[in-house]
Formats: sequence, structure tokens, C-alpha cells
Amino acid sequence: MNTIMATVKSCITEEEPSEALDVAADILKKGGLVAFPTETVYGLGGDALNTEASKKIYAAKGRPSDNPLIVHIAKEADLKRLAREIPDAAYRLADVFWPGPLTMIFQKQPAVPDSTTGGLDTVAVRMPSHPVAYELIRRSGILIAAPSANASGRPSPTLAAHVREDLDGRIDMILDGGDCRYGIESTIVDMTGEVPVVLRPGYITKEMLENVIGPVEMDAGVLSDRLHERPKAPGMKYTHYAPKATMYIVEGESPNSVIRCINRMVKERQAAGCRVGVLATRYNALAYEADEVIVIGDKEDTLMISAKLYRCLREFDTKDVDYIYAESFANTGLGTAIMNRLMKAAGHRVIQAPSI
Repeated sequence: MNTIMATVKSCITEEEPSEALDVAADILKKGGLVAFPTETVYGLGGDALNTEASKKIYAAKGRPSDNPLIVHIAKEADLKRLAREIPDAAYRLADVFWPGPLTMIFQKQPAVPDSTTGGLDTVAVRMPSHPVAYELIRRSGILIAAPSANASGRPSPTLAAHVREDLDGRIDMILDGGDCRYGIESTIVDMTGEVPVVLRPGYITKEMLENVIGPVEMDAGVLSDRLHERPKAPGMKYTHYAPKATMYIVEGESPNSVIRCINRMVKERQAAGCRVGVLATRYNALAYEADEVIVIGDKEDTLMISAKLYRCLREFDTKDVDYIYAESFANTGLGTAIMNRLMKAAGHRVIQAPSI
């Protein structure tokens, strides 16, 4: 299979036709696969109501078949085609956060195939705000199932080049719409119980949700290892977002204790003949003695950190390091989503730095 690569403008209107979008829409209507940009990460799209198209997504990614896909829609009316029971709280969240980086889980309609939902009786739905994603859904006239457009387990793609690196020759087309704004996947909220539950944190925080609908719970597995449970949402069970090198997160009472701990482990690895990398914030970067130090941004600028996270992890793959040590971040606001992704990338390998 020859994968088509096409550049599309980040701002598309109905009056400004795009031949590439029309080609992509036609591929989707015929059951093919198209990677496209969203405001979170690049998605790998197929017809959500076509069993064979969904199976192709799993095959292209090497994705476990019990890991559900998210269905992307362009208008709220399509929610009823997918969801059997839609609580009032869901409509209130949609009014505030759609289109945008929020996914909600509902009991599914019979028309939604099990191949799209990973065999579950629930379906995950979101309305992306990226104009290319919106236009692709609109022009294709279908509902698009789309996980991240990476090989399963790898860091999610925030550039079209990342998609090509992982999936070239395995999918029909890649739409290049430039950088993704947020850089991490959407917040996922389970709306099927009495109290909504955040299953995967993202840019839309628990506090933001509670400002709209009242109490919201955070699933206990957000920062823990859940390798033995059946996932109800993408990213809950399997190791995700991982670079090729073995990665550790280092936590400590102070920046100095973290720096000392990382430099000690760096020297030990180097003495054993290994190349070592450090994922650092800007203020601390010069203090590290690793072979490769990649700066992710200012510690206080969590939006920048989320936008650069996967790109930094992929950059380490080009540096040929054997081990990566990463600083940790506060488990509040967007920091919760950043730590969730780092924990997955590191396989929950966490080191506590001594206080002295």
C-alpha cells in the first residue's frame, strides 16, 4: 500500500474547497483509513459504523482488540445515533466543551459495532474542534472512529511526520495539518453512572467539569497500573506513549534532590557503557550531566509541556539513548494529565529521590 501524504490548510471553510480533503473523504466512505490532525493529537480514522473499517484500524496500529476506539462527530445531533441514554449533564458539558478535547462515554446504540467499542456495551464520543477534522467528518458524511495515529504503545503523534514514521504503507492517506495545539489526548468522562467519572485526564480538568455539572469523580487508575483490567476507555490498561529507551520518573521533595538523584543514576548507567537521557524543565536543564538533555519547557507552563511531551519522547528515539530519567510534575490541573501520560510511558517506574 502506498500512503498518500497531503498538506491541508489549518483553516478550512465550506467556500474554500480542498481536493485533499475530498480524496480523504472518499477513502473513508469506501472503508479505508485516513490519518488527520485534531487539536489533541493526530487520529487514525475509519468509518465507525463499518465493522471491517474498525478492524483495519486495530490491524494498522497493532492495537489490542479490547481497547475501545473514540467516535468523532461534527454535530451534536449525531450523538443520538451512537448513544442510547444521554443524561442532561452530558448536554451541559457539550454546550461548554464541544467542539473541543472532551470525550464522553455512553451506553451504545445497537448500530455501533463491537469492533469499534472493543466488545463493550458503551461507546466513547467526542466532537473535535480542529477545522480539518471537522471538515473531514462533514465531507465524508460518516462518523469517524479514530484512536491516535501511532503504532500501538508508541508516543502519540503531534506532527504528520510522526504518523508517517509509524504507519507509512499501512494506511491509505495522511492529512498534514501542522502541529496539534494541546499535544495530549482528550479528557474522557464516563457518563453512564450516577456520578460522572474521569477515566483519562486531559486539557479539560476535573475542576472545569465540576464548574459545569457539579461533583465528578477521578478514576483510581488514572495514575496507577491497570494491566489486568479490561479497559473501558483508551489508555486505561496497556502501556502507552513509550519511547524505545527504558524510562523512569524521578520524584523528590525539592528540585535539588531530584537533580542529585538523577545525576547519580546517570553516572552509574554511563559507567556500565550506556547512553542516558534526561527530560528536564528549563530551569534545571544545565544541572544535568547526561549524554542527552531535552528541555520540555518551563515547569509552570503546563500547556507548553503537554504540547511538547510526545515530541520530546520521540526525539529521544533519534538520540540512541538506553535510559531516560524524567522530572515529575504536580498532580493538579493539567499536570494530572501530564503525569498520567508520563506514568504510562515509563511503565509506572517511579524513583523517589532521597531528601538528603
